Amino acid sequence: MARSVTVEKELPEDATLNQKQEPVAGRIEWSAIWKPMTLIIGVFAVVFWLPMDSQRFTGAVLESLALVNWYAREHVLLCLVPALFIAGAISCFISQAAVMKYLGAAAKKTLAYGVASVSGSILAVCSCTVLPLFAGIWKRGAGLGPAIAFLYSGPAINILAIVLTARVLGLHLGLARAIGAISFSVVIGLLMHLIFLKEEQAKADAAMHLPEAEVERPLWQNVVHFAAMVGLLIFATWGKSSEPVGVWNAIYQIKWWLTGGFAFLLGILLVAWFRVQLGKMLLSAVAVAAVAFAFPRQPLLAFSVGIVALTVMITTTRGETEDWFLATWDFGKQILPLLLGGVLVAGLLLGRPGEEGLIPSRWVSGLVGGNSLGANLFSAVVGAFMYFATLTEIPILQGLVGSGMGQGPALALLLAGPALSLPNMLVIRSVMGTKKTVVYVSLVVVMSTICGMVFGRIYG
Repeated sequence: MARSVTVEKELPEDATLNQKQEPVAGRIEWSAIWKPMTLIIGVFAVVFWLPMDSQRFTGAVLESLALVNWYAREHVLLCLVPALFIAGAISCFISQAAVMKYLGAAAKKTLAYGVASVSGSILAVCSCTVLPLFAGIWKRGAGLGPAIAFLYSGPAINILAIVLTARVLGLHLGLARAIGAISFSVVIGLLMHLIFLKEEQAKADAAMHLPEAEVERPLWQNVVHFAAMVGLLIFATWGKSSEPVGVWNAIYQIKWWLTGGFAFLLGILLVAWFRVQLGKMLLSAVAVAAVAFAFPRQPLLAFSVGIVALTVMITTTRGETEDWFLATWDFGKQILPLLLGGVLVAGLLLGRPGEEGLIPSRWVSGLVGGNSLGANLFSAVVGAFMYFATLTEIPILQGLVGSGMGQGPALALLLAGPALSLPNMLVIRSVMGTKKTVVYVSLVVVMSTICGMVFGRIYG
């Protein structure tokens, strides 16, 4: 009887390996299912359990929407969009060699920090408007220390805010704010430079090997170009004075005429130096003037038409103006979503000035009395996360001081609040990374807390 012999055919080693690696038909990739399913279930659970019966929650949601609406009306068009165009111009028209010379990691410290703090303070913008400008000089090669000095000084060293603080809250608090803000911009910048010294040294070594940049136009032309844009930004955001008389109020009465003058100057420069056709510029000027005279009580309409006209002019002109718009758009798509999202969250948690979000204001006022470490730290942290438009921190503090807020916590909030906000932090993180952002925010909070405690000991 013949035996049945089973012969196993041996496969080559590589063929067996390939067979093992092939997925079995019908095998389910569960990881590709669980992740979106978990997200969907999480979103559903949040929506399902929304406390719609809670008056505080619904009020906080309305406050969040009201804050982002107010921000869009008062800051996006008047502040942020002009700042984005300025940042785009910095990216295109300011040579990297010039930035490295005055603000680079290898530049002389006295020159770099002096230029950064002075140029930042001249703008007198809020913590969000300064972000595109900071991103512009950072991407052009500015050293970390000078860039941080610029970032802090823009919203913090506001001459009008300091004067108004002295008048409303007292000379001692106004003087302390001025000294603290000016010293903070330099000290925090130097500390950031020292903490990340290895990276800064590598940047300085790389800068030594950069080729000499070709200059498109003389320096004085760039100065005039930027002066026109900065003048437009400053006067478009010029605030109303609390006094019916005075120089500030007089300028406010003609702010839109001044804004229009700088806009017309910018149009002339575009024709003279950027090859924009004269007909386009004149047509844009006529359109803006027509809307301004047709709707004199709604200047935002004319300003919006001007923004559209500028966009059309520089995008339909071949050459460097196209690069200018593309750089502006890159900053816009990076910054705007984070800012508006951050404003929504800040409004939900803390509400608008004078209103309440999810966190009751009495909790805040109850925690900032006296001059303890906890009171100063809490004041600095809340100020760092809350969004303050330019000058709004003063009436808020006036109410808090009247409710028992200590002098030390008041100064801590003044030093941390205008320079930082939750939207501000989100954008800074996207520009220079999480680690540097955490260190910067921590330095501002810690130094504000210490200054508040020292000030409270003296004047408390």
